[in-house]
Amino acid sequence: MADPYFFGYGSLVNRATHLYRTAFPATLPGWRRVWRHTALRPIAFLTAEPDPEAEIDGLMAAVPAADWAALDDREYAYDRVPVTGLRHALQAPLETAIYTIPPGRHASPDRAHPILLSYIDTVVQGYLAEFGAEGVARFFGSTHGWGAPIRDDRAQPLYPRHQRLTASETRLVDDWLHEVGAHPQAAVAPDR
Repeated sequence: MADPYFFGYGSLVNRATHLYRTAFPATLPGWRRVWRHTALRPIAFLTAEPDPEAEIDGLMAAVPAADWAALDDREYAYDRVPVTGLRHALQAPLETAIYTIPPGRHASPDRAHPILLSYIDTVVQGYLAEFGAEGVARFFGSTHGWGAPIRDDRAQPLYPRHQRLTASETRLVDDWLHEVGAHPQAAVAPDR
């Protein structure tokens, strides 16, 4: 029996954040990417939600022997659900799952639950490696919620799987954030 696959659309697109080596770029129609937070995590992350008018690029990767435990642990704030219709370079249909925060269990990011710039950096680096500059443009254009608060934590990254960016990658992220009207803010010390 063939190994199942996951479809990653955020940090899982960056191969440096995981050990799943049998991986391929793919596109998933009928879903959109959006910034959300959940009570299970202190900061905002990307989720995907059904949208018949949308599609998102991502990375599909095999889960050897269907051993989902490590990935389920990493994606603990999400539910793993099956998806179909994935477009990819492999010929055979594949059993594929996506991690998504179910409706009613997430909200828009806010000042108490911001997006981390180190997370955005990691995601964009992955899209650049897999899809090139055009893929980065599609990522920013197909992601909803850029008006959310973004915490600039580059100097001391809080995202546990953050990746170091080159100067040109950093400029690319900053230029696109400006393009979509997003404005990272320096961390504010909590009131005492």
